[in-house]
Amino acid sequence: MKLLRIGEPGREKPAILDGNGIPRDLSSVVADIAGDTLLPETMARLEALDPSDLPELDGGRIGPCVGQVGKFICIGLNYSDHAAETGAEVPPEPVIFMKATSAICGPNDPIIIPRNSQKTDWEVELGVVIGKPAKYVSEAEALEHVAGYCVINDVSERAFQAERAGQWTKGKSCDNFGQTGPWLVTRDEVPDPQDLGMWLDVNGKRMQDGSTRTMVYGVAHVVSYLSQFFTLQPGDIISTGTPPGVGLGMKPQQFLKPGDVVELGIEGLGSQRQDVIADA
Repeated sequence: MKLLRIGEPGREKPAILDGNGIPRDLSSVVADIAGDTLLPETMARLEALDPSDLPELDGGRIGPCVGQVGKFICIGLNYSDHAAETGAEVPPEPVIFMKATSAICGPNDPIIIPRNSQKTDWEVELGVVIGKPAKYVSEAEALEHVAGYCVINDVSERAFQAERAGQWTKGKSCDNFGQTGPWLVTRDEVPDPQDLGMWLDVNGKRMQDGSTRTMVYGVAHVVSYLSQFFTLQPGDIISTGTPPGVGLGMKPQQFLKPGDVVELGIEGLGSQRQDVIADA
């Protein structure tokens, strides 16, 4: 299944894509694509539906594919070639940081360059959406706790992130720094999350052209690892790291400016397009 949310911010309706790629309104079945809707029993009920029996949704803004996200967890330096381009060592364990949930926005919502930013950067990433609570799960069991996958742009302000005191969070959590979607693609449609091509263009030029094959710590390992420290809940999102090609790693470095256009996608999970604008 491909699940999505359509509508203005805070008023999105849950939807499912039919066989022709037309969004159908799920409002009569579930309140949102969030929380308990992502539990296996509810997902099985959605799978049993005939989408053609549901009313069509006429276009409109696509919102983030998951609502009411409790935790937005990110994994840093999780591609060896990306670590190399930034001059960092491959970490001996997954690097965990949190991104504020207020950064989450729709896949085609603009990237907003915050005030005083000089180094706003892009990162195409595979998002993992939890569907069943996970606590102390083994790597062998980990994928059973995944509801599905999505595209994420982990937008980052590098000066805020690394050149000022403190942790990475403030360079990762600005408004509209977490484009998510367009769809939540259920686990059954992604037989191997470690074999997905991913790409990102800026102004039509290919910047990132990678694959989840080069992850240092794969999805199953990351889910199991995180579950040793805190319970993962339905609707939590894990952003699993980016391949090489970010602006920080270029010589000379290149960062986003108002007027730029960013496009990105992951094989089977859809694509995003963002205009870059300055904050008011």
